[in-house]
Amino acid sequence: MVLHPALGGLRVNKDIRAAMEGSPAADSLTTIMGKAQVTAEQMASYLKKKNPSVPQSVLDMIPLYLSEGEAEGVRGDIAFAQSCLETGNFTFSGSAVNLKQNNFCGLGVTQRGKTGLAFDTPQLDIRAQIQHLKAYASTDALINERIDPRFRYVKRGCAPYAEWLGQKEKPQGKGWAAGEKYGEKILSILKAIVSEGKVQFMESLTLSAPYMVRVAIPDLNIRRGSGTDFPKRGKFTGVGIFTIIEEKDGWGLLKAYAEKRDGWISLAFTTRILGEMIHKRRGICLCIISADIP
Repeated sequence: MVLHPALGGLRVNKDIRAAMEGSPAADSLTTIMGKAQVTAEQMASYLKKKNPSVPQSVLDMIPLYLSEGEAEGVRGDIAFAQSCLETGNFTFSGSAVNLKQNNFCGLGVTQRGKTGLAFDTPQLDIRAQIQHLKAYASTDALINERIDPRFRYVKRGCAPYAEWLGQKEKPQGKGWAAGEKYGEKILSILKAIVSEGKVQFMESLTLSAPYMVRVAIPDLNIRRGSGTDFPKRGKFTGVGIFTIIEEKDGWGLLKAYAEKRDGWISLAFTTRILGEMIHKRRGICLCIISADIP
């Protein structure tokens, strides 16, 4: 509770005060300090989609964001998202820095036309970035030796939230960058990275056997093995949905032939689906609706 002058000194809680002052309550903001919420695999998957020609050296350094962040208690996933923003997803298109600088966060770019600092290795740059984020987000001492040359210029703990890294959104106007909605842009990238985990989970459901397929033709042959070299059974699947329990060389083993493993169909003539799954437990029914997976 705090005293608020607009109410004649009456005590108001932080949520009411935040609403009155036009800023979000602290518990709705994203803290920079803490554990990363995504994996290196998700980060790499996001980056390869945004920049298919990303150098392998960049992909190799992604785990450093997590390890360096964990060492200082800083969310390495936020640092990575910031690097993606600063470098144009490591294309360096329109960026003030380049790959050879080993400066992926624009550290030292204090005005237009400046190229910023350079570091000997990617790890040193990422460590400096993590330290700089910690300077904004916390008053705690550094764990590793300070290598961030601009650490001393930051008012410690002035921006504990990612949303406040933009100077225009920070209540006191002290933040990492002057660009409008800088912190929101970082979090937008982070949200896209988080979604990679959901995509990978859905793919794991549909790409691992057993799974279900839809057959739309009436005369799909069933063969005794996984290929056209194997004899036909003299039967067709007909139109419908079928369960595949094993996949081999583009052929799927039908569940109905699991015992003798002698009923295979070509998956080239099927459409993979996420089959309806109903699980009942303690009177609760959970259902995933069938959906075509292209």
